[in-house]
Amino acid sequence: MGFLQNILYSALALAIAFSYQTYRDISKPYPIPELDLNEYWGRGDVKNYKEDTTIKPFKISYSAEVIKRLTDKLDDAPAFAEPLEDTAFEYGFNTKHLQKILNYWKGQYLPKWNEREQFLNQFPQFTTQIQGLNIHYIHVKPKTTANTKVYPLILLHGWPGTVREFYDIIPLLTTPSKDNIAFEVIAPSLPGYGWSEAASKKGLGAAKIAVVFQNLMKRIGFKKYYVQGGDWGSLIGTDMAAFFPENVLGFHTNMCMVDSPIANIKTFIASFYPSLFMDAKYVDWVYPFFPKFLTLLQESGYMHIQSTKPDTIGVALTGNPVGLVAYILEKFSTWTNPAYRNLADGGLEKYFTMDALLDNVMIYYLTNSITTSQRIYKEVFSSEFADSSINRVPVIVPSACAHFKYELMHQIEWALPEKFVNLLQSNYFEDGGHFAAMQLPKIMYNDFIDFVRKSLQQGKKNE
Repeated sequence: MGFLQNILYSALALAIAFSYQTYRDISKPYPIPELDLNEYWGRGDVKNYKEDTTIKPFKISYSAEVIKRLTDKLDDAPAFAEPLEDTAFEYGFNTKHLQKILNYWKGQYLPKWNEREQFLNQFPQFTTQIQGLNIHYIHVKPKTTANTKVYPLILLHGWPGTVREFYDIIPLLTTPSKDNIAFEVIAPSLPGYGWSEAASKKGLGAAKIAVVFQNLMKRIGFKKYYVQGGDWGSLIGTDMAAFFPENVLGFHTNMCMVDSPIANIKTFIASFYPSLFMDAKYVDWVYPFFPKFLTLLQESGYMHIQSTKPDTIGVALTGNPVGLVAYILEKFSTWTNPAYRNLADGGLEKYFTMDALLDNVMIYYLTNSITTSQRIYKEVFSSEFADSSINRVPVIVPSACAHFKYELMHQIEWALPEKFVNLLQSNYFEDGGHFAAMQLPKIMYNDFIDFVRKSLQQGKKNE
């Protein structure tokens, strides 16, 4: 009997030791990977490349002929299949409403293109060459700096957004607050988006775009700066904060996600009794897991296409304004609130004006960037997500998460410190979706500046 007990105790001890070692292995943080700060993404051989470090003013300008050709294409739109009876956006873009948008686009929006072009040019814009790519960015300084503390800030958009998402929040950020804090805003177009040149070589995923934007901020003259991002901007910003803690003053995101073994285990454990692990008010934002997963699956068909064959869907959308507007604006409907699938107009103008939505589409159309914008999905899902070491590099700089109710997916609070080890703020908002900076700019601004205040207070304590 004693012999059997010894065997059992030994087995138990081995199991505990194995479990502990496994926990240590899957929970330990990884070091910052070795980064190639000069990796070349341009055309041809890097041996023939000499970087042009000048910063050049940029203005959006398209001829009347370009707008006329677009108008002609809209006039030549095909006859659409009738939507099923008693359906709205459940099957995708409702073609009856699509026709109304096309009528507005060609009949009211394009005739005032000069006005829209002036609107898009209201902020100073520039281009500069970084690692073989011409990078476009908006650069706005506060008009008043007297008695004001000004901090550099880079704003990062995602897909299918553009820098147009930030046009309402930039004036808030560059106006001094009551306690005299303002920001000098840099808002770049991601490589392959808008007027930023696309990579000519494979591999430019989020982690390597983080290097490009660190080099951009250095080129402009900023050694230290804040970062804010959503969608791909969130992943790129996370990598910037993780890789360059000596440069990033703080990181704020409206799509706070952690993809690590322990974070995933915590999310699974919490699914059994969620209210033990999170505020009961927000349980239905995350759980029950299976219905939430099904909703995400319904909304992620685009992602499966773009992460496998982005150039194929790109061919279908290139030079096709009708397909492009349906493909992009459908996301502005369901990603703002999934319930808008049940509305005949997709709820598109509940928060956004049609001019603002078409501005965003026009950037993709005029720059012919829909294909190149989608390649980031292929790059990330082919390489970076498979390399979990990047996900396990901790973000040690001050961080903040803004959780908007109708975001595509949410991370439970318990899991966030697995990545964001210096999380100063995590706020929840009962409204808002994926395009929060464009949808609710004042709420986003208030949350961001509250975070900055906390980061500055922490900095004073650590001095």
